[in-house]
Amino acid sequence: MTDATPKLIDSHAHLDNSRFAEDLEQVILAAQSAGVRYILSIGCDLQSSVINVDLASRYEPLYAAVGFHPHDAPGLDDNSLTQLRHLAQQPKVVAVGEIGLDYYRNRAPADIQQQAFRRQIQLAREIDKPVIIHDRDAHEDVLTILAEEKASEVGGVLHCFSGDLVMAHKCMDMGFYLSFTGAITYPKNDEVRAMLRRLPLERILLETDCPYLAPQPYRGKRNEPAYLLHPAETLAKIKGLTLADVARITSRNCYDLFGIGTIETAATIAYQIRDSLYLNITNRCTNSCIFCAKFNDFVVKGHELKLDHEPDVDEVMAAIGDPAPYHEIVFCGYGEPLLRLDLILTVARRLKEQGCRIRINTDGQANLVHGRNILPELNGLIDAISVSLNAADATTYQNLCQSRFGEQSFAAVSEFLRLAKDHIPDVTATMVTYPGIDIGACEKLANKLGVQFRIREYNEVG
Repeated sequence: MTDATPKLIDSHAHLDNSRFAEDLEQVILAAQSAGVRYILSIGCDLQSSVINVDLASRYEPLYAAVGFHPHDAPGLDDNSLTQLRHLAQQPKVVAVGEIGLDYYRNRAPADIQQQAFRRQIQLAREIDKPVIIHDRDAHEDVLTILAEEKASEVGGVLHCFSGDLVMAHKCMDMGFYLSFTGAITYPKNDEVRAMLRRLPLERILLETDCPYLAPQPYRGKRNEPAYLLHPAETLAKIKGLTLADVARITSRNCYDLFGIGTIETAATIAYQIRDSLYLNITNRCTNSCIFCAKFNDFVVKGHELKLDHEPDVDEVMAAIGDPAPYHEIVFCGYGEPLLRLDLILTVARRLKEQGCRIRINTDGQANLVHGRNILPELNGLIDAISVSLNAADATTYQNLCQSRFGEQSFAAVSEFLRLAKDHIPDVTATMVTYPGIDIGACEKLANKLGVQFRIREYNEVG
């Protein structure tokens, strides 16, 4: 696998299936060649769970989950639960699943399904492992049982997610991930793709569910892990990201949930998203926005941004390396970059000598910070600036953004936007779709200030 090959994780496969009996090794090698570094193979009953544990022990790229599918719920008795408990604690077993409810085919009575579902969640909590949920035409009961059995204590994923946007948010509010298959490539699945545009990629996993649900180019044929590339490419197109972005973020999600793979824990100064290079120069901020994601963690699009120190000019330039491959260089990171104005000016001058396009993402309070209008100093160095407006009045702004400058901050941000267009060619006011923010009023204010306006999805960072 070359560095250019995306490093994906298939978070849900059934490699114990008889359709892989003759060529499993070739299937695994093909997956590796396609950039699928790890595969999680899922149990549906005791026998398949045993097989998957054995496969994981024999093949380095494989991990296993063990559990009773709702179709097989009648087979979960005290004896099989004891055996499942033993299997779940074997090396490379990372989850209990797939478990859940299926009211579509009704191959087992609903009460038996529910009892098996509850007992396996209890097992997962006992051994502290996440759950992999099967939910078909049983949304309300699945959510109820997850809540009543406190499944959020171990977390998990709703595999092959089939709910709507409202349900998706309920699941994410409980701490769960949502997983999607090659079905997102099907021409008629516009509603699912529209929903994916609204969901944070940081809560999404990719899966094949092979040998089922082959993506569009292979529809009707046996699915396999190598084909994960197709839903990954579709997801990248939906989110306006690169395949490398999607691979990095969804693999990080698998690591966070299942412990599969490895992650880079060192803080990143320069990090790529799409064809832009972002510069993380401070974690300090003038605001303490109630919607800021860094109060949960410091990971943005799979990059670790918690700095152990603020880098100097030489460190920043070394982190950038050759800027030629990038469409733009963005001062952003996980803090307010204009707190480090002197560094920005020095680095921007050096980058401009190399013909770079430069953008700043800011909260627009730099003039309050430095006690002067700093915009003339950016003239000729900065090509674009995005300013977080987020409200149309001072009270709402302070309630949401909690600036250390108090009520004067909103007027300062508005004035900063008004003045910026005299010094910077491309000026945009942005807002986050946080509940209660008046989008129309914000856009009207941006128009009055004579700047562009852009909406950013709440919980979608980067």
